[in-house]
Amino acid sequence: MTTMAPPAEQADALRRAGLRVTAQRVAVLESLAAHPHAAVDALHADVLERIPGIALQTVHGVVNDLTAAGIAQRVSLPGAPSALYEIAARDNHHHIQCVECGRVEDVPCAVGEAPCLQPSHGHGMRVIEATVTFRAICSDCERNSPA
Repeated sequence: MTTMAPPAEQADALRRAGLRVTAQRVAVLESLAAHPHAAVDALHADVLERIPGIALQTVHGVVNDLTAAGIAQRVSLPGAPSALYEIAARDNHHHIQCVECGRVEDVPCAVGEAPCLQPSHGHGMRVIEATVTFRAICSDCERNSPA
């Protein structure tokens, strides 16, 4: 899980990205740090506890700003009802997703440095990222599954 940076570090990250520091942006960053792989709806519910009345559309806007600035990244997984977001680690990690409950966890790069996978033929393109999603059944779902 991503560690939550102190508000001063979050403010610095926003400034370095050329974004204005606002309570909404800091709150969404705190929520992303505490809840990696979260949908915007979940981020909104979390931020709403700290900033009563914040609109869902505002959280969408903040997430879009953070993603465009490279502070956050979108995680699109098969079967997920919506995109998920996490703080951009810039480490080319992968994800493992439970096909029953949808739980998502980070998995370190399969081998070596980014990109850790090379296609058999690059078609003249330089690979900058390899994305792998491992689909699985978590131990909780396996345990609760009817025999």
